[in-house]
Amino acid sequence: MKSVNSDVAYDYIRKRILNGEYPPGRGLATITLAEEIGVSRTPVRDALRQLESDGLVTIQPRLGASVTRLSLEEYRELCELRLALESHAARLAAINRTDSDLHEIAQALEAMRRITKAIATSADERRLTAEMGREDVRFHLAIISAAKNALMKKEILRLHLINRVVLAPSPGSDPESDTKAGRDAHRRLVLQSHDAIFRAVEQREANAAHAAMEEHIQDIINRSVRTVAGAEADQAGKELTEEELSYTP
Repeated sequence: MKSVNSDVAYDYIRKRILNGEYPPGRGLATITLAEEIGVSRTPVRDALRQLESDGLVTIQPRLGASVTRLSLEEYRELCELRLALESHAARLAAINRTDSDLHEIAQALEAMRRITKAIATSADERRLTAEMGREDVRFHLAIISAAKNALMKKEILRLHLINRVVLAPSPGSDPESDTKAGRDAHRRLVLQSHDAIFRAVEQREANAAHAAMEEHIQDIINRSVRTVAGAEADQAGKELTEEELSYTP
Protein backbone atom coordinates (compact mmCIF):
# COMPACT_ATOMS: atom_id res chain seq x y z
CA MET A 1 0.00 0.00 0.00
CA LYS A 2 1.30 3.45 -0.91
CA SER A 3 1.89 5.89 1.94
CA VAL A 4 0.96 9.53 2.06
CA ASN A 5 4.67 10.31 1.90
CA SER A 6 4.95 8.33 -1.34
CA ASP A 7 2.24 10.54 -2.85
CA VAL A 8 4.03 13.66 -1.60
CA ALA A 9 7.32 12.49 -3.11
CA TYR A 10 5.62 11.53 -6.37
CA ASP A 11 3.92 14.92 -6.74
CA TYR A 12 7.14 16.78 -5.84
CA ILE A 13 9.34 14.96 -8.38
CA ARG A 14 6.71 14.84 -11.11
CA LYS A 15 6.04 18.58 -10.90
CA ARG A 16 9.73 19.39 -11.27
CA ILE A 17 10.15 17.06 -14.21
CA LEU A 18 7.17 18.54 -16.05
CA ASN A 19 8.16 22.17 -15.43
CA GLY A 20 11.68 21.49 -16.70
CA GLU A 21 13.43 21.99 -13.37
CA TYR A 22 14.64 18.39 -13.67
CA PRO A 23 15.63 18.13 -17.37
CA PRO A 24 15.99 14.92 -19.43
CA GLY A 25 18.97 12.85 -18.27
CA ARG A 26 19.20 14.48 -14.84
CA GLY A 27 20.11 12.02 -12.09
CA LEU A 28 17.56 11.52 -9.31
CA ALA A 29 19.48 10.48 -6.22
CA THR A 30 17.20 8.92 -3.61
CA ILE A 31 19.09 10.33 -0.63
CA THR A 32 19.19 13.86 -2.02
CA LEU A 33 15.50 13.82 -2.93
CA ALA A 34 14.54 12.44 0.48
CA GLU A 35 16.35 15.34 2.15
CA GLU A 36 14.79 17.91 -0.19
CA ILE A 37 11.26 16.59 0.30
CA GLY A 38 11.63 15.84 4.01
CA VAL A 39 10.71 12.17 3.88
CA SER A 40 12.55 8.87 4.23
CA ARG A 41 14.12 7.07 1.27
CA THR A 42 11.40 4.43 1.01
CA PRO A 43 8.61 6.72 -0.25
CA VAL A 44 11.07 8.32 -2.68
CA ARG A 45 11.91 4.89 -4.11
CA ASP A 46 8.18 4.14 -4.38
CA ALA A 47 7.62 7.45 -6.18
CA LEU A 48 10.47 6.81 -8.62
CA ARG A 49 9.07 3.39 -9.49
CA GLN A 50 5.66 4.96 -10.18
CA LEU A 51 7.27 7.66 -12.33
CA GLU A 52 9.11 4.92 -14.21
CA SER A 53 5.73 3.31 -14.90
CA ASP A 54 4.51 6.70 -16.16
CA GLY A 55 7.48 6.86 -18.52
CA LEU A 56 8.96 9.99 -16.95
CA VAL A 57 11.85 8.27 -15.14
CA THR A 58 14.34 5.61 -16.18
CA ILE A 59 15.82 3.29 -13.53
CA GLN A 60 18.95 1.31 -14.40
CA PRO A 61 20.81 -1.25 -12.27
CA ARG A 62 23.82 0.29 -10.49
CA LEU A 63 23.18 3.64 -12.21
CA GLY A 64 20.00 4.53 -10.36
CA ALA A 65 17.17 6.77 -11.54
CA SER A 66 17.22 9.65 -13.99
CA VAL A 67 14.70 11.75 -15.91
CA THR A 68 13.76 10.00 -19.14
CA ARG A 69 15.86 10.99 -22.14
CA LEU A 70 15.09 9.40 -25.48
CA SER A 71 17.39 8.86 -28.42
CA LEU A 72 16.16 10.03 -31.80
CA GLU A 73 15.19 6.46 -32.72
CA GLU A 74 13.31 5.96 -29.45
CA TYR A 75 11.52 9.26 -29.97
CA ARG A 76 10.51 8.25 -33.49
CA GLU A 77 9.00 5.04 -32.09
CA LEU A 78 7.05 6.99 -29.47
CA CYS A 79 5.74 9.29 -32.21
CA GLU A 80 4.68 6.34 -34.36
CA LEU A 81 2.66 4.94 -31.46
CA ARG A 82 1.08 8.33 -30.79
CA LEU A 83 0.19 8.69 -34.48
CA ALA A 84 -1.52 5.31 -34.57
CA LEU A 85 -3.47 5.83 -31.35
CA GLU A 86 -4.66 9.39 -31.98
CA SER A 87 -5.68 8.65 -35.56
CA HIS A 88 -7.69 5.65 -34.40
CA ALA A 89 -9.20 7.73 -31.58
CA ALA A 90 -10.51 10.17 -34.21
CA ARG A 91 -12.03 7.26 -36.13
CA LEU A 92 -13.75 6.03 -32.98
CA ALA A 93 -14.90 9.55 -32.15
CA ALA A 94 -16.68 9.76 -35.50
CA ILE A 95 -18.47 6.53 -34.68
CA ASN A 96 -19.17 6.97 -30.97
CA ARG A 97 -19.47 10.71 -30.38
CA THR A 98 -22.59 12.15 -28.77
CA ASP A 99 -24.13 15.57 -29.39
CA SER A 100 -22.54 16.70 -26.14
CA ASP A 101 -19.10 15.55 -27.35
CA LEU A 102 -19.60 17.41 -30.63
CA HIS A 103 -20.57 20.58 -28.77
CA GLU A 104 -17.36 20.42 -26.71
CA ILE A 105 -15.24 19.91 -29.83
CA ALA A 106 -17.03 22.76 -31.63
CA GLN A 107 -16.54 25.17 -28.72
CA ALA A 108 -12.79 24.55 -28.67
CA LEU A 109 -12.58 24.95 -32.45
CA GLU A 110 -14.52 28.21 -32.38
CA ALA A 111 -12.20 29.55 -29.67
CA MET A 112 -9.18 28.59 -31.79
CA ARG A 113 -10.74 30.37 -34.77
CA ARG A 114 -11.27 33.53 -32.72
CA ILE A 115 -7.74 33.49 -31.29
CA THR A 116 -6.13 32.83 -34.69
CA LYS A 117 -7.83 35.95 -36.03
CA ALA A 118 -6.93 38.01 -32.95
CA ILE A 119 -3.24 37.07 -32.98
CA ALA A 120 -2.84 38.35 -36.54
CA THR A 121 -3.60 41.92 -35.43
CA SER A 122 -2.49 41.86 -31.77
CA ALA A 123 0.80 42.92 -30.23
CA ASP A 124 0.21 40.50 -27.35
CA GLU A 125 1.18 37.39 -29.29
CA ARG A 126 2.69 35.53 -26.32
CA ARG A 127 -0.48 35.64 -24.19
CA LEU A 128 -2.75 34.72 -27.08
CA THR A 129 -0.45 31.88 -28.13
CA ALA A 130 -0.70 30.42 -24.62
CA GLU A 131 -4.49 30.74 -24.82
CA MET A 132 -4.43 29.03 -28.22
CA GLY A 133 -2.42 26.18 -26.74
CA ARG A 134 -5.05 25.58 -24.06
CA GLU A 135 -7.86 25.48 -26.62
CA ASP A 136 -5.84 23.15 -28.84
CA VAL A 137 -5.45 20.76 -25.90
CA ARG A 138 -9.17 21.09 -25.16
CA PHE A 139 -9.99 20.19 -28.79
CA HIS A 140 -7.84 17.05 -28.77
CA LEU A 141 -9.04 15.93 -25.36
CA ALA A 142 -12.64 16.28 -26.55
CA ILE A 143 -11.86 14.07 -29.57
CA ILE A 144 -10.13 11.48 -27.41
CA SER A 145 -12.99 11.48 -24.90
CA ALA A 146 -15.53 11.09 -27.70
CA ALA A 147 -13.77 7.88 -28.76
CA LYS A 148 -15.18 6.22 -25.60
CA ASN A 149 -12.06 4.15 -24.91
CA ALA A 150 -10.64 4.86 -21.46
CA LEU A 151 -7.55 2.68 -21.88
CA MET A 152 -6.64 4.39 -25.15
CA LYS A 153 -7.14 7.82 -23.57
CA LYS A 154 -4.87 6.92 -20.66
CA GLU A 155 -2.09 5.73 -22.97
CA ILE A 156 -2.33 8.78 -25.24
CA LEU A 157 -2.04 11.09 -22.23
CA ARG A 158 0.96 9.10 -20.97
CA LEU A 159 2.69 9.50 -24.33
CA HIS A 160 1.98 13.23 -24.28
CA LEU A 161 3.63 13.57 -20.86
CA ILE A 162 6.75 11.80 -22.10
CA ASN A 163 6.73 13.96 -25.22
CA ARG A 164 6.45 17.07 -23.08
CA VAL A 165 9.52 16.08 -21.07
CA VAL A 166 11.60 15.11 -24.11
CA LEU A 167 10.80 18.37 -25.92
CA ALA A 168 11.43 20.61 -22.92
CA PRO A 169 11.53 23.55 -22.76
CA SER A 170 9.54 24.16 -25.94
CA PRO A 171 8.07 22.33 -28.90
CA GLY A 172 9.76 22.41 -32.29
CA SER A 173 10.79 25.43 -34.17
CA ASP A 174 10.79 25.77 -37.94
CA PRO A 175 12.52 28.40 -40.05
CA GLU A 176 9.07 29.51 -41.21
CA SER A 177 8.18 30.33 -37.61
CA ASP A 178 11.05 32.81 -37.21
CA THR A 179 8.82 35.59 -38.49
CA LYS A 180 5.39 36.78 -37.40
CA ALA A 181 4.07 36.19 -40.91
CA GLY A 182 5.38 32.64 -40.84
CA ARG A 183 3.80 31.91 -37.46
CA ASP A 184 0.47 33.38 -38.56
CA ALA A 185 0.52 31.28 -41.74
CA HIS A 186 1.23 28.15 -39.77
CA ARG A 187 -1.59 28.88 -37.33
CA ARG A 188 -4.02 29.20 -40.24
CA LEU A 189 -2.93 25.82 -41.57
CA VAL A 190 -3.37 24.27 -38.13
CA LEU A 191 -6.86 25.72 -37.90
CA GLN A 192 -7.73 24.25 -41.30
CA SER A 193 -6.58 20.80 -40.16
CA HIS A 194 -8.72 21.07 -37.03
CA ASP A 195 -11.66 22.08 -39.20
CA ALA A 196 -11.21 18.96 -41.32
CA ILE A 197 -11.13 16.74 -38.24
CA PHE A 198 -14.25 18.37 -36.84
CA ARG A 199 -16.23 18.08 -40.06
CA ALA A 200 -15.41 14.38 -40.37
CA VAL A 201 -16.40 13.67 -36.76
CA GLU A 202 -19.56 15.76 -37.17
CA GLN A 203 -20.59 13.80 -40.28
CA ARG A 204 -19.62 10.47 -38.67
CA GLU A 205 -17.15 9.82 -41.49
CA ALA A 206 -14.76 7.48 -39.70
CA ASN A 207 -12.22 7.07 -42.49
CA ALA A 208 -12.05 10.80 -43.15
CA ALA A 209 -11.64 11.52 -39.43
CA HIS A 210 -8.77 9.02 -39.24
CA ALA A 211 -7.07 10.54 -42.31
CA ALA A 212 -7.48 14.14 -41.14
CA MET A 213 -6.10 13.40 -37.67
CA GLU A 214 -3.24 11.37 -39.12
CA GLU A 215 -2.21 14.24 -41.38
CA HIS A 216 -2.47 16.73 -38.50
CA ILE A 217 -0.46 14.64 -36.02
CA GLN A 218 2.13 13.75 -38.65
CA ASP A 219 2.82 17.45 -39.22
CA ILE A 220 3.33 17.96 -35.48
CA ILE A 221 5.60 14.92 -35.32
CA ASN A 222 7.71 16.04 -38.29
CA ARG A 223 8.46 19.34 -36.58
CA SER A 224 9.11 17.68 -33.22
CA VAL A 225 11.46 15.08 -34.69
CA ARG A 226 13.49 17.86 -36.30
CA THR A 227 13.82 19.47 -32.88
CA VAL A 228 15.00 16.24 -31.22
CA ALA A 229 17.37 15.50 -34.11
CA GLY A 230 18.85 18.97 -33.80
CA ALA A 231 19.29 18.62 -30.05
CA GLU A 232 20.92 15.21 -30.50
CA ALA A 233 23.30 16.63 -33.11
CA ASP A 234 24.23 19.50 -30.77
CA GLN A 235 24.89 17.05 -27.95
CA ALA A 236 27.01 14.83 -30.19
CA GLY A 237 29.05 17.85 -31.13
CA LYS A 238 29.83 18.51 -27.47
CA GLU A 239 30.95 14.97 -26.66
CA LEU A 240 34.70 14.43 -27.11
CA THR A 241 36.50 11.15 -27.71
CA GLU A 242 39.14 9.86 -25.31
CA GLU A 243 41.78 10.82 -27.85
CA GLU A 244 40.40 14.34 -28.12
CA LEU A 245 40.33 14.68 -24.35
CA SER A 246 44.08 14.07 -24.28
CA TYR A 247 44.58 17.41 -26.03
CA THR A 248 45.90 20.08 -23.64
CA PRO A 249 45.44 23.70 -24.72
